[in-house]
Amino acid sequence: MEGEQRAQVVVAVDPGRSKCGLAAVSRQGVLEKRIVETTQVGDAAAEMAERHGAAVMVLGSRTGHEEVRERLEQAVAGLPIEWVEEDMTTLQARRRYWKENPPRGLWRLIPEGLRAPREPIDDYAAVLLAERYLFGGGKREARGGKSRS
Repeated sequence: MEGEQRAQVVVAVDPGRSKCGLAAVSRQGVLEKRIVETTQVGDAAAEMAERHGAAVMVLGSRTGHEEVRERLEQAVAGLPIEWVEEDMTTLQARRRYWKENPPRGLWRLIPEGLRAPREPIDDYAAVLLAERYLFGGGKREARGGKSRS
């Protein structure tokens, strides 16, 4: 049973030049999400993977992914790292943010496309990457380690 649950948890990383979104996600939902500096992403992802028993690390395939991949490979040796296409995740992360944090007062009258979240949403993008990996809807490509596909 523990092995089955373990295989269902992924830690996803939305890479960036200065900051990265991290999320531990299972088929039942989001276990944890946060934003860290890119220089800290390896250690933070390794700790999150250990805490939640992740079986795979998922990495977005766009901005800053090469540097982040190197940091992850050093920190999570032995854990497979798979890439997921990031197409449209920023827009979808913004929608998810507003769904979970609806505007109040007069801000409700402003169209969603004209509102900017009050905080970075890289963690929401990481959640979307994990969901693409777990439930399909995103191109997956193994990079290092064994592929789950």
